[in-house]
Amino acid sequence: MQITGIALITTFLALILKEQKPNFAFLLTLFAGCFIFLFLVDKIYEIIRLLEKIAQKGNVDTFYLETILKIIGIAYIADFAANITKDAGQGAMAAKVELAGKILILTMAIPIITVLIETIINLVPNG
Repeated sequence: MQITGIALITTFLALILKEQKPNFAFLLTLFAGCFIFLFLVDKIYEIIRLLEKIAQKGNVDTFYLETILKIIGIAYIADFAANITKDAGQGAMAAKVELAGKILILTMAIPIITVLIETIINLVPNG
């Protein structure tokens, strides 16, 4: 509820400021977005700790968990950056940020995809 309230108040103020001072409206939106992100850092940390505990109980290699968490982080950061650049009126740059995020995700996923393919190949009987 707090995040929703901050977002709605920021949106309302940004709409008012946009007519008089568009630069301030953008800075207000940027500041609010960063504030919301910082507000959620504790929750993100709790989620990561929970996933680490589950991985330890399941004897999952931490390399795979770390890789998946990095991939999720890249996705969120790229989306956040792309939305900020869109808000600044830089749609072409936002598209480049999204593309870079997707390529980084694909690059990081290669070891996991390789293990999956090897596992499937080992499960299929030779014949």
